[in-house]
Amino acid sequence: MRRRCGFRYEKKLRATGVTRIAGIDEAGRGALAGPVVAAAVVLPEKFRHRRLNDSKQLAPELREQIYSHLVSNPEVRRTVGIIDSLEIDRINILRASHRAMRLAITALIDPPDHVLIDGLPVIPFPLPQTAIIDGDCISLSIAAASVIAKVTRDRMMRDFCAQFPQYCFGQHKGYGTELHLLRLHEFGPCPIHRRSFEPVAQPLLALEEFSELRSSPPRRTRREVSVQVSQA
Repeated sequence: MRRRCGFRYEKKLRATGVTRIAGIDEAGRGALAGPVVAAAVVLPEKFRHRRLNDSKQLAPELREQIYSHLVSNPEVRRTVGIIDSLEIDRINILRASHRAMRLAITALIDPPDHVLIDGLPVIPFPLPQTAIIDGDCISLSIAAASVIAKVTRDRMMRDFCAQFPQYCFGQHKGYGTELHLLRLHEFGPCPIHRRSFEPVAQPLLALEEFSELRSSPPRRTRREVSVQVSQA
């Protein structure tokens, strides 16, 4: 059953005396090109937004509107951490995603008391954390971080599109769409492609797999699990 995005995890923490809570999420982990971007967001306790949700479930226009609402609110504290494709290839995407998250959280001027993270725990991490599977659909703090990260990265990819127009980064944002794989097969990788990702090295094989997947739609099973990890 679908649960509405809200403040239930934040309220549980506040009931224990935790007052400053950040949500953190990343964008671009599964892309074949461009950076991975993480955002950390601290929302005021009385924050309300009827349409804020996981950025992947929002239409681009609505996502931009919510982004503008968040960044124009002086009570919303936010930072981003960005790891480029070269560093992703050097240390792998999981470590790069975690590094981006740590960069984002440590960039906040007033460090939070606790962090809500989308997905699995990030170890090591400089602050106490609660990792929540599908947290961007459950916690408003994480949903806000997902919007900030997604819009920030999308804008970067549109800028890259101006530099490398043949790949149409403005349309697919570096993800492995059929259009992207076709252009990658035709032109080969450019400087922002992740060379350690197999579809970049073998775009023709990836195209064949894409066609097979498209003929049988995937089924997604949702889970909600909370894991507490506290570190001094």
